[in-house]
Amino acid sequence: MKFEKVSPAALRAIMKENTQEYAVLDVREQGVHSEGHPFFAIPLPLSHLELRAERLIPRKTAPVYILDQGPGLPLGERAAEKLQDLGYSDVSLVEGGVVGWHDAGFELFSGVNVPSKAFGEFVEETYGTPHITASDLSARREAGEKIVVLDSRPFPEYHRMSIPGGVDMPGAELVHRVHESVEDENTQIVVNCAGRTRSIIGAQSLINAGVRNPVAALKDGTMGWYLAGLELAHRKDDIAPLPGYEALSRSQRAAKDVADRFGVKRIDMAQLQTLHEEAEGRSLYILDVRSEEEYLAGHLPGAMHSPGGQLVQATDEYVAVRNSRLVLVDDDAVRGVMTASWLIQMNWPEVYVLTATKDEMVEKGQMPTPEITKASVLSALELDAVLASGEAVAVIDLASSLEYRNGHVPGAYWAIRARLAEDHIFIPAVGLIILTSPDGNLAHLAAPEIEKLRPQTIVRVLDGGTNAWAEASLVMESGETNLLSRTDDVWYKPYDTNDQEAVRRRMQEYLDWEVGLVQQIERDGLARFRRY
Repeated sequence: MKFEKVSPAALRAIMKENTQEYAVLDVREQGVHSEGHPFFAIPLPLSHLELRAERLIPRKTAPVYILDQGPGLPLGERAAEKLQDLGYSDVSLVEGGVVGWHDAGFELFSGVNVPSKAFGEFVEETYGTPHITASDLSARREAGEKIVVLDSRPFPEYHRMSIPGGVDMPGAELVHRVHESVEDENTQIVVNCAGRTRSIIGAQSLINAGVRNPVAALKDGTMGWYLAGLELAHRKDDIAPLPGYEALSRSQRAAKDVADRFGVKRIDMAQLQTLHEEAEGRSLYILDVRSEEEYLAGHLPGAMHSPGGQLVQATDEYVAVRNSRLVLVDDDAVRGVMTASWLIQMNWPEVYVLTATKDEMVEKGQMPTPEITKASVLSALELDAVLASGEAVAVIDLASSLEYRNGHVPGAYWAIRARLAEDHIFIPAVGLIILTSPDGNLAHLAAPEIEKLRPQTIVRVLDGGTNAWAEASLVMESGETNLLSRTDDVWYKPYDTNDQEAVRRRMQEYLDWEVGLVQQIERDGLARFRRY
């Protein structure tokens, strides 16, 4: 099957002009993506394409440009065929892939969430966001100064490690909840995250909202705290309370001023319906920026949970189509506005805020997963019995390498789905192969692929995946015990290792990388952030 091809120069011209919709999909694994990619490339690994494509690219006539490594590693054609099978009609391949992009003299960016991280550095440089070092913060607290530390990350990250005494108040929740948590306007507020971006955006959000307290970002976040030789807290669960009536009213007044300053546009349900009617010609994303608990309790039909802080921090994980329409939904007239103010500065051309009522948020629970063909299954208890029988069987786990390392079925091999054609030769000769993944969906997608590769072998899927095995209280094994593929499927955080010297080195490298993004985007010339 042949697909249209676009040269790196032609694609960059489209990106530079920035007037039409487009999506550049990097179909390599995320870890490979992090080694170098064009600025606006969206990581969508071939391994997970069917599970994530329709959320990332809701309009199937949107122009999609597929990027792989280059000659000799034809992931792009496989990805294009899958997208075509899903109904996407305007799919092209980037000639030469990433190698071709580099050979054309264009910039490659390492790391992940690059546009958002670069934007954070732009904000600090542009607005002069105040910051405080870990050592200064520690000394001032020891001296008895009244300081509140607000952690702008989602709860799981905060729970893993935090600044001692810090309170979890993620991203868009800062302006929403601050007046309930910090009543004294003389108290110093310090906003932190793991590194830099969410600390800067969070602190500047409070400043933009007119909070009268002195506000500063913790320079380099928890990484800076650790590198300063200070002890981190672990497994804390101090979450900022929801605002009462008076506190919410103050936040709403502040958000109104922010909306006026940054030109945030509000719409109602009738106008949203008009956008829905135009969605065949313009890509439309409905993004619920509230907390997960609120989203699960009720949201607008078709809305995707996209907590405001994370949407700014990692926009490429939620929205793939540049120049699309974004509708941010909240129920308080605060979180949507604060998030929109940042997306506007990131140069998203059409951003709207809809404040919905509880009666309009009628859909509950998670967004439905894409429909996939199910393979034959066996239960966790049946698999446990098969393993105990001594039968010649191989369990293949298709989770991320980090998930596999944290816990898997004892004896299970680990592999990357997109590399099964190459790596299946390392699977022992057995009569039965059982595929698993965290919830089982990826395993179901891989089952017919393994059947083609091993036509004489019976293939089954662990029903409910490795989650079901764990829920059955069966023994789990940890560590990188049986690897079939290279562990470059995900970008490992600096602290995703037990080697403390490596942790310190990688933290410093990461922080230096973030700071260096400002100069790199100036060389590249594709980013057009706005200053107000």
